[in-house]
Amino acid sequence: MDTHLVLAFVAACALISLAPGPDLLFVVANGVAGGRRAGVLAALGMSTGLAIHTVAAAFGLGALISAAPQALTAVRIAGAAFLLYLAVMTWRNSRAELEPTAVPRRSLRRTYLMATLTNLANPKVILFYLAFLPQFIGTGAGAWPVTAQLLALGLVFIVIGLAVDGTAGLLAGALAEKVAARPGFRRTMERLSAAVFAGLAARLVVDSR
Repeated sequence: MDTHLVLAFVAACALISLAPGPDLLFVVANGVAGGRRAGVLAALGMSTGLAIHTVAAAFGLGALISAAPQALTAVRIAGAAFLLYLAVMTWRNSRAELEPTAVPRRSLRRTYLMATLTNLANPKVILFYLAFLPQFIGTGAGAWPVTAQLLALGLVFIVIGLAVDGTAGLLAGALAEKVAARPGFRRTMERLSAAVFAGLAARLVVDSR
């Protein structure tokens, strides 16, 4: 692979990962609602989703989407419905009485799966892979096979994204745990998390028009 292309891709991935997009907001919301472990597990779930997207893109997802563009609409609707469900459940949790001793511990497996599904249901990630990665594919003499290049670029993106998301989830969770002894603040943070999920769902619906 061309070194200059790889360096340009790394820089672009860093900027994209640092931007406060849906994935980062989702990770932070889970960290706030469930503590450091939930934040880190949410970041790992997002990275798992990206790994699946990478493999799909490398092995021909682009051709499928081009042949059936309505598939993106279906993915977008499913993603909005799932995020709305998370918003409702998080809001309901905020109304429950809680002893002022700890941040509520959600199932880590559930947090991980929710994050993975949320990433998979985001059509913008699919579009990102279809439109962004091909710009960094080398075609000169000695270039790697396209499939291998897509897998390598996807791996770079996953590593950078996991570093950023994991740090954000850890910091958000640490903040939540420090204020866990204040139930009123905990309730407010839960509701802010619910608002984030609902906002992401609304964004997907608006983008589908």
